Amino acid sequence: MESKTRIGIIGVGQIGKAHLGNYAKIPEAEVVAAADINEAELKRVAEVFKIPSTYTNFRELLDRDDIEAVDVCLHNNLHAPVTIEALRKGKNVYCEKPMAGTYIDAKTMFDASQKYGRKLSIQLSTLFAKETKAAKRLIDEGKLGHIYHARSTGFRRRGRPYVDGYGSMNFVQKHISAGGALYDVGVYHIAQMNYLLNLPKVERISGKIYQETDMDEGRRKASGYNVEELGLGLVRFEGGLTLDIIESWAVHLNPFEGSYILGSKGGIRLYPFSFHTTIIP
Repeated sequence: MESKTRIGIIGVGQIGKAHLGNYAKIPEAEVVAAADINEAELKRVAEVFKIPSTYTNFRELLDRDDIEAVDVCLHNNLHAPVTIEALRKGKNVYCEKPMAGTYIDAKTMFDASQKYGRKLSIQLSTLFAKETKAAKRLIDEGKLGHIYHARSTGFRRRGRPYVDGYGSMNFVQKHISAGGALYDVGVYHIAQMNYLLNLPKVERISGKIYQETDMDEGRRKASGYNVEELGLGLVRFEGGLTLDIIESWAVHLNPFEGSYILGSKGGIRLYPFSFHTTIIP
């Protein structure tokens, strides 16, 4: 029988629990330890998922030589320091999105993975979606021709953490989360588009953020809500290619995802997936 990968998870909140549920479905994975500062919740989660060891100090988890990989499921501004420490301790790291709160933090994480010779992967499930695979195949086969524009977009009706009734207020405090809708959901679509467009070099970015949709004022004040609920931008790449971005937690429209790619010979809409072209006899 093949040996299992022994995993330690850091953070057992909303995202950590989701990851643990998925690990339970993977025969090759074994979560052997968990760390969280909330000891009561940590013990409860460990009992549910049958995790044998728990720590309120994540460094004690990292000191274990029998743990091969660490899953970082913390708030965004904690991703960099904890990931870098785990890499320094010789662990491979799987980190929840977004990679970090700033570019320099993300770059430092990458540099640490190179320095210590360990793997670093960021949870960006859209890169592995069937829609992404189908789009990539069509692009690689030249079915779109010259690609000149793309859109990265997704709207929620009322999906702001805490103020709309789910999640903790940590999601809407910039010193903890680094940002709002762009960091939380926009990163999925933006990463997907960058991958499909083959990581073109950026020339210029312009944008605007908003916090306009009505909400309960008591929850706004209690949460210290100071992140964007809608972010938009225009990215210009070398060679003339453009990408427009619009992502929102809350708008007065039905929720939808409208990402697409336009080429001289064809176009792709990602959700629901469709390919459009003209067949000339």
